Order: sequence, then structure tokens, then C-alpha cells
Amino acid sequence: MASWLPLLWLLGLLPAATPAPSRRDAGAQAWEPASPELLRRPARFALDTYNRGLAAGARAVLGTVSGRVRRAGRGSLYSLKVTLEELPCTDPMVCQLPVTKKTLLCSFEVSYELGKHALLKQDCGPVDTKMKDDKNETSSPLLPLSDRDPLPQDFYVRMASLFKYFITTYNRTYETEEEAQWRMSIFINNMIKAQKIQALDRGTAQYGVTKFSDLTEEEFRTIYLNPLLKEELGKKMRLVKFVGDPAPPEWDWRKKGAVTKVKNQGMCGSCWAFSVTGNVEGQWFLKRGDLLSLSEQELVDCDTVDKACMGGLPSNAYSAIETLGGLETEDDYSYSGHLQTCSFSAQKVKVYINDSVELSHNEQELAAWLAKNGPISIAINAFGMQFYRHGISHPLRPLCSRWFIDHAVLLVGYGNRSDVPFWAIKNSWGTDWGEEGYYYLHRGSGACGVNVMASSAVVN
Repeated sequence: MASWLPLLWLLGLLPAATPAPSRRDAGAQAWEPASPELLRRPARFALDTYNRGLAAGARAVLGTVSGRVRRAGRGSLYSLKVTLEELPCTDPMVCQLPVTKKTLLCSFEVSYELGKHALLKQDCGPVDTKMKDDKNETSSPLLPLSDRDPLPQDFYVRMASLFKYFITTYNRTYETEEEAQWRMSIFINNMIKAQKIQALDRGTAQYGVTKFSDLTEEEFRTIYLNPLLKEELGKKMRLVKFVGDPAPPEWDWRKKGAVTKVKNQGMCGSCWAFSVTGNVEGQWFLKRGDLLSLSEQELVDCDTVDKACMGGLPSNAYSAIETLGGLETEDDYSYSGHLQTCSFSAQKVKVYINDSVELSHNEQELAAWLAKNGPISIAINAFGMQFYRHGISHPLRPLCSRWFIDHAVLLVGYGNRSDVPFWAIKNSWGTDWGEEGYYYLHRGSGACGVNVMASSAVVN
């Protein structure tokens, strides 16, 4: 850890002022054995993270736990070897592997600092697969596992250079030496994670440095995603099955004037509001011929069923629009990115809806409905999106389960690139993410649950 500091100073990543005494001054202690009692909380945290999004009957349970701890100042790093027992998988939509794993051997690294745990590393495989020694792993952990097996110096040089590129590109600043060290450690682990996602992707997507690369997975999920979506406890909508002409070979509502510019939800889990307003913008355009940028902030403030920046459901948002009497425009009710007192004015309503409907789970029917009726509000599993840069994403189904829906977006079109079918998805993380704010996901395989929560407003 201390070997980073000259590199950080050399590359200008640390404040110029003389730093105050820090955790590194005391020196990080060597790895030491840890008792089962000491490992219980970090092991439980790792298990809960592993199980996130799984149905109750599919969650793994903790088996044996062993490991060691390394302390530095007020923080600790735990290196764990854990066995997890999985129940047999019986859902043919989820179980794609020829042999269902029942017992896994997992290697976790969990940090504990400022009263919070964070998962830095997770590697799991069948228990009969020989686990490589940590020092020989291709996905090297951030910290050397002992003082005798440090990572090569050129690895830190490359990572420090890439980290400098990151903070320059995304205009990052860090107030203290400790924060710079911590964010660089997260960045390195994220680059290792992005490489793993890249290796397992079956599409053409490229993963790597994005504006979210210095955030832990927990921070990213808490700030930008929407855990309420997987609960599916919203208002029940009428199911509409499309009966009509087959889908054209390709379609793009951006080219037909039905899609507003890419917006930015900021540090607020309000994706549900952006997904719904995007859908209503398209519906109003198709029925009235006028494309208006509508207010997400109205929904964040005035939808009393959903939870503002803590998440929400499109079905509830449609209902809120009907109850309120419509939506104001972005100009009249601008976005702040945090919950405010509702200041809705019925006199400023520019758009209304009459109903909302749930759409088919069949992707061919979804494509046909979209081509005829406009952009669709959907929800997906955001696996890998923290590091997505461009291309068509196609994660392995077990990695991007339809049971863990956590991000609402807008389906605006579909087509093929080099014979790879895709959905074109408008995101709400600004134009400096993805392909100018858009995400491309494999079409026809139910990738990441793209087809399980499709809906639309109805404008008469």
C-alpha cells in the first residue's frame, strides 16, 4: 500500500500541502489469523451481497469460514475462504448450466472502515475446482496477501497512470491523501472486475474506465440503482398483448422525433421517474405531434407511493400522473436530484395520460408493439453497467439474472450490428456514459430481464 504513495505524488494525484499524520504513518500490520467469531460479520456481509436479488428459495447458506485479517489504523481488511451451500435450481429460465452447482468455494475480500463493510473481491467456483493460490491468481487482489508476495511494481505504475487518466477525464478531486489512496484502491479492484466481466461477455460490449470507476459496488447500487424494482409490488396494470403485423427488421424512434435528449438523474435513484417520463414523452408526441421534455422532479416530489431517490416503480408513477392530473414540463418544474416539497401546479400541466398497460414478455411482440406504438418503459438488471463503455452487452444469464431487476430505462429501438441483434436503450446517467448516454443490450435472449417489466402509458 505504501508503495503507491510515491507514484501518487509523482502523478500529481495527492494534495500539495504537507499531509497530516495518517493511517499509513502507523504502518499497516501484517496478515494475521482470525478467529471464526471475528470473521462472522464480514462473512455474513459477503453472503448477503452474494445473495442479493435471489429469490428466497434460491439463496445460498454459509458453510465453513476461514481467513485472516490485516489492520490499518481504524480499518481492517479480511481475506476469507468460505464454502456456500446452494439449493438445486429448478427454474429452466434461470438454470442454463449443464450441472447445477450445489457447493461453492468462494474467496472474498471484505474491508471494514468508517463503520461500513465493502466487498472488494468475490471469486466463486465449484468446490471440486482447485482454487489457485492467491499469489498466482490472474485477478490479483488489491493488496498483497503477505509481505513476501507483493504485486509487481509495473502493475501499480500502469494502474496509477490509468487512475490519472480517470481523474483528468472526469474531473475528480480528492481532499486528502487517505481519500486518494482509498479511491485508487477501489479503482484498481474495479478494473480487475471489469476485465472479468469483459472475459465472460458473449456480445461485442467493451467494459473499462467509466465515470463510476472509483465507486464501490455498494456505493454505485445505493446511489444510482433502484432496489424496489425487484419487489414488483406496484399497482397491477392491464395486460395488453400485441396482435398485429410482425416487427419490422429494425426501428429507431430517435430518428422519428419521439425521444428527448439524454438526461442525468445525478446522485439520486430516480431512474423510475426518467423511464416513465420518457415513455409519456413518446406517447404524447405520437398522439399530439408535440415532443415536450417532461418533469421527473414532479414525480420525485409528488408521487407519495414511491420513495423518491430511494427508488420507485413505473406502475405507481403512471398512477401518480393520473391522480395529479398530468405532468408539467422540465422548464416549469426543473430537476434538482433530491426530494423537495411538492410544488405541482395544475395550471401548468402540459401533458396528461388516460391509463397505463403492461406489455408482453415475448421480445418479438415487444419489438412489434414498440415499432407501432412508441418507446417502452422497461426495467433491467444493471449487471456490468457500472463499467460499460460501448457495444452490445450480452452477459451470461446466471450473472445477469432476470430476478434481480434494479434499474429502469427506456426502450427506444432495436436492430442488428454485424448480425448481432440488439435493443437500443436510453439511460439517465448523462451523455458522458455509454454510447452518448445509450446502452445496447442483446435482443432475443431475455438478457438481464429486459422483457419482464415492460409497460406504457396510454394517451387517448
